Amino acid sequence: MPRPEAFFLHGVAVSVMTYGFISLRRLPMDGLIRVQKGGHFQFLTIQGLAVAWLTMVLSLGCDALPSFAVLRTAKRASLMIALPLAFVISTVYWSLLLFFPSLILLPGLSDPSSSAVPEMIWIPFNIDFPLHLAPVITLLADFFFFEKKYTKKQVQIGAPLVVLVCGTGYACWVEYCASYNNTFPYPFLTENPFNIRVGIYTFVSFLAWGCFRLMNALHP
Repeated sequence: MPRPEAFFLHGVAVSVMTYGFISLRRLPMDGLIRVQKGGHFQFLTIQGLAVAWLTMVLSLGCDALPSFAVLRTAKRASLMIALPLAFVISTVYWSLLLFFPSLILLPGLSDPSSSAVPEMIWIPFNIDFPLHLAPVITLLADFFFFEKKYTKKQVQIGAPLVVLVCGTGYACWVEYCASYNNTFPYPFLTENPFNIRVGIYTFVSFLAWGCFRLMNALHP
């Protein structure tokens, strides 16, 4: 029998994150982003949202079919990717938004004849929440209340490999997209040269690994 509280959490999470993705069409920069190489999937936020959404869909499958071992294994593997990714995305996004918003928010379109600095485009909270808070909140709740902690071998071998593959993959992907778009999805990447960007990719990857180790250590 599926646990009703787990089923409720997973169902709400899928609904909220689906709403967030669908609502991207309502953002002022949606049209410009869609015609760029990579579209919205240039953004680590959207990739993290997709993995978090998949994890919650797999969780619903596990709730409905608790004895299906393959589904459980797939959910655990997806959670290992989604949890540290969502934590890093949320931490970096909200920290920059509060203290250095110009490094994370896209500038609006400006009049070429004007010398005024274009205003930053702020995301409405009803869209910001599903994109930058709901994934980490629901994944943490799922991990601490409904999942067992990862084994020592999984933390020491599996997690670093996942971080290496995902970190390197995103770095290559975003650099590839920027070579066509002549800009990066995040201003803090656009404003820095290649060697600094490599440092940012490396730092964020180590942060993700460290966050995963910490969360697993805190799991009772």
